[in-house]
Amino acid sequence: MEELHAKKSRLEAYFQELGSVAVAFSAGVDSTFLLKVAKEVLGDRVIAVTARSCSFPRREFCEAERFCETEKIRQIVVESRELSIEGFRRNQPDRCYLCKRDLFSTIKRIAAEQGIRYVAEGSNMDDSGDYRPGMMAVAELDIKSPLREAGLSKEEIRQLSREMGLASWDKPSFACLASRFVYGEEITEEKLSMVDRAEQRLLDLGFRQVRVRMHGTMARIEILPSEFDKILQPGIAFQINQYLHELGFLYVTLDLGGYQTGSMNRGLKV
Repeated sequence: MEELHAKKSRLEAYFQELGSVAVAFSAGVDSTFLLKVAKEVLGDRVIAVTARSCSFPRREFCEAERFCETEKIRQIVVESRELSIEGFRRNQPDRCYLCKRDLFSTIKRIAAEQGIRYVAEGSNMDDSGDYRPGMMAVAELDIKSPLREAGLSKEEIRQLSREMGLASWDKPSFACLASRFVYGEEITEEKLSMVDRAEQRLLDLGFRQVRVRMHGTMARIEILPSEFDKILQPGIAFQINQYLHELGFLYVTLDLGGYQTGSMNRGLKV
């Protein structure tokens, strides 16, 4: 526990060094903790920048707005039009790089206009293992990663968030809806909506950690193995199958491996 608080102290000291910062804020576990600590250290010298887009569920956007309002943090909303970015729709393995470079370039411009010196994002020490082309954009644009600078892992961020009374401390992990598509499949607003609505139905049914991956006309559902018994109950299975068919999926499957981050990257050679 002493080491954990030492890491938080390093994070606070790092923010002091930065002096002012624009936090890319998505209302996830990491960015919520990052923004809260930044606000405590820097006060009005911190702003939150949140993207509103078709690959970001409305529930997450509304949560980001509520948090900033409650914490009295100035929030700037940018309209992200990732589907218009050259190459994004084609969904090649560099898709995340293209999107992050566009978004962080916009946030850097906003920060400069607001007299803010740096831009910060919420990746942590656990974000090093999987294929993450977006981190290349972070490096190229000199975006700061304070949680990594402090050496904080996801679990440690959850522990500290709980101590600080943040409701996000046990929030399920979330990633951009574009990550639900097999590489090479065209991403469209209609398909993003299908995935979003499918996941929302599963969340409404009480499933905690959910991904609905799209493979053409097939939906591959990932949930926690501990919830397999629930989803296989005849009534629940029927509801989900029927609703996803109504959305436009022809086939609905359950991944027996359960929820896994970055499962669409398995076939990549990087």
